[in-house]
Amino acid sequence: MAQEIRIRPAKGGDVPAVRALLVETWHDTYDGLIGAGKVTEITDSWHSLPNLTHQLSVPDSSFLVADDQGAIVGHAFANAQRPPALFLTRLYVLPTQQRRGIGKSLLQAAIARHPACEVVRLEVEADNAKGLAFYRREGFEVVSEAVMEGIKHLRMEKQLRPSK
Repeated sequence: MAQEIRIRPAKGGDVPAVRALLVETWHDTYDGLIGAGKVTEITDSWHSLPNLTHQLSVPDSSFLVADDQGAIVGHAFANAQRPPALFLTRLYVLPTQQRRGIGKSLLQAAIARHPACEVVRLEVEADNAKGLAFYRREGFEVVSEAVMEGIKHLRMEKQLRPSK
C-alpha cells in the first residue's frame, strides 16, 4: 500500500494542500484535547500559508510530503540546524490514510536526508495516544516532560547511532 505513495520534498505549489492537511489532522487529533477553537487559533497562526512557504527554504531542514498520485496525504518537517540532533517538528498523515505506513516512510525519509545526525528528537502532547503509540513503535523513548500553556508534553528521542 505505502509503495504507491511517493515521499518527496515539497514545492511551493504544495503549500495549500499541506496547510489543509495540517488543519484537518490537527482538528482530528486535538479538538477533544484542547478544543476546536484553540486548534483553529493555532493552525491559523503556525500553519498559515506565509509561515509554511517560508519553511520551504529553511536551511538544513526537510519539508517533505507524501504524494499519492498527486494528492498530498502526509507531511513531515525536520530541522537539522543543530547537529548531531534532528528535530522532528511535524509528522502528520490524513486520518483516512493512517495505518498504511505513510508516517513511517516520512520519518525514514527525513532521517535519511540528514545522515550526520545521531539522534532524532521531538515533542508530543502526552494525551495524543495515537502519536505516542506511533513514536514508541518507531523506537522513540520519553526522555523528559514539560508543561507548556497548561498542556503536558513529552520529549522523546531515538538514537540513530552512538554519540561521538
